[in-house]
Amino acid sequence: MTKRSKRPRRTPVAPSDYAGRRRLLLAAWLFAGAAILVRAGQVQVIQASQWRAAAESQHADFRTVPAARGTIYDRNGVALVLSRERFEIAVAVNEVLDAQKPHLLEVLEHDLGATRDMLRRISQPRKEKDWVVIGTRFSVTDREKVRRIRGVHVDRIVTRERPYGGLALGVLGSEVDGAWKGGIEQAFDHVLAGRPGQERIAKDSNRRPIPGQTVTMSEPQPGGDVTLTIDVDLQEIAEKELDRAIAEHEAQGGDLMVLAPYTGEILALASIQGGHTNALSAINAPYEPGSTIKPFTVAATLRHGVAALDDTVDTGAGWAMMRGRDVTDTHPAGVVTLAEALQESSNIGVATAALRLSDQQLFENLRDFGFGTRTAIELPGEAPGHLDPTSEWEYASPVALSIGYEIAVTPLQMALAYGALANGGSLMEPRIVRETRSRQGEVERRSPRVVRRAVDRSITEAVGEVLVDVVEDGTGTRAQIDNYQVAGKSGTARMTEGGRYVAGKYFGSFVGYFPADDPQIVVYAKLDAPRNGAYYGGAVAAPMLRATMEAALASRQSPLSRARLIRSTRTAVDAPPTGLLDSRFATIRQELPVESDSTVGDLRVPDVVGLSPRSAIRRLHQAGFRVVSEAPGAIRGTRPRAGTRLQPGDTVRLVQGSDR
Repeated sequence: MTKRSKRPRRTPVAPSDYAGRRRLLLAAWLFAGAAILVRAGQVQVIQASQWRAAAESQHADFRTVPAARGTIYDRNGVALVLSRERFEIAVAVNEVLDAQKPHLLEVLEHDLGATRDMLRRISQPRKEKDWVVIGTRFSVTDREKVRRIRGVHVDRIVTRERPYGGLALGVLGSEVDGAWKGGIEQAFDHVLAGRPGQERIAKDSNRRPIPGQTVTMSEPQPGGDVTLTIDVDLQEIAEKELDRAIAEHEAQGGDLMVLAPYTGEILALASIQGGHTNALSAINAPYEPGSTIKPFTVAATLRHGVAALDDTVDTGAGWAMMRGRDVTDTHPAGVVTLAEALQESSNIGVATAALRLSDQQLFENLRDFGFGTRTAIELPGEAPGHLDPTSEWEYASPVALSIGYEIAVTPLQMALAYGALANGGSLMEPRIVRETRSRQGEVERRSPRVVRRAVDRSITEAVGEVLVDVVEDGTGTRAQIDNYQVAGKSGTARMTEGGRYVAGKYFGSFVGYFPADDPQIVVYAKLDAPRNGAYYGGAVAAPMLRATMEAALASRQSPLSRARLIRSTRTAVDAPPTGLLDSRFATIRQELPVESDSTVGDLRVPDVVGLSPRSAIRRLHQAGFRVVSEAPGAIRGTRPRAGTRLQPGDTVRLVQGSDR
């Protein structure tokens, strides 16, 4: 008999247990629903802006729009540096729609000048994601022809351009590793820099830009403008002449500067060092000037009344031991006046007069003319030069300082100091910026500023007459200009390297102003270590000064006043037209009035027979007459003759050479 297996009995569930489970499940659902509602509220309310921005970022992009940098002009409104807006056009081949490709190829070929290789890469792409750059200098018109074609990408590019190439590169500055370095670009970056804009670029689901869906959020604001005192014609003249002189004399470098003595405006500033035209050695490379300092030493002796120009000085045989220092002259002169010592650049004569000054008087005079301190020119990197206080002087320091040693000056300091001699004694602050114009259109004009009065006009006039003699009969004869008087001084000083003088290396410089009777420009010229030919300042630098002045007169937009020049020619030598200036002013000279012998007045014509032409002209000027001459040579008489009575301002002709 088979036994049946027994099934296990299930325990009956109480009704209360079913209710508990249902309540637990309901609570779980309610909690989950509440969590969803809370999260939804957090996302849609609290974090709405954040998620909205994230969603927009998937379908849009923002990019900075570069701003155009301001323009730098010369004094006449000629653009030296400016910004231009250009566009880079490129094609993402895989994004171009087949229906638009024929039209795109036609525009690229006929309107944008795409090459055959570019067209082939677009029409028959070898790579699925080929990127073809068509060009980077397209105009706004070119951009409009393709900007709505899918797959064409256009980027705005702002380029900095120099219409005159590398002209005035050191003055203007340049971009280095994305930053503006040197010159006006650095010094006035706060004016020139613009304010970038922003634009929104719409993208499709694949994050590709949608043509025609770019929205400008904020327009870029162009930078302000800077107008310089530089004259583009004079700058070209200066750079070409400096480059020519460096090549001719095989010099290491040099500086050439032109400035206006009454305003301190720099009309041209050229520096070349080691073949590089972006140097600014005219403001950042001090040197021992040598004899170009002597006019200021003489001015100090006149200022303090310790000497007069007609005082005599015994220079002996051209060598002297002065306070333990050897002092030599290039040639023995014997007994000379102080004026002649300056004219012939006698170290012994000038130093002897300087020793009559106290140390403090000599120091203050050099400081009053601007040596040893920065000029405050608005260019970065200016050096102050070097002038020790008297407490650090040695026993022989006054001797050295009086002839241009134990002092370091910059070319700019020296040019401004001669500007003070030219304008009657006022040291001017240099100006290289005439005005600035901000992004908002606010104009700030720079006005001339007198730093201090260095000496009285009577002293500058006295020294100026001697500087005219330097050019007429002294060490600066190669700076002479037909029909105009030039006042100036040469300088030759040994170069130093590592604190030691270098044998055979010299600075040859010349500084002068023109016309001497009514100065309009000061020209500074210097060559560093000339090797070919002479190295004296009168030989290598004076011709640079003359060439610059002559070219300035002939330039198409010369800053010189023609009316003032005409007045200067009235007292000049009336020689046959031979120079660069004669072709322009010969007619003017022929029309100058000549008084007859019968004219009667209050002044007597002085006797100038036997004098040098320069001395004769000066004596007649001092007597109150205008002067012209008929030919070069010794003075044989005058028309009207000596003793004739004339009116003040009448013209006297010098009779020179033979009677034929």
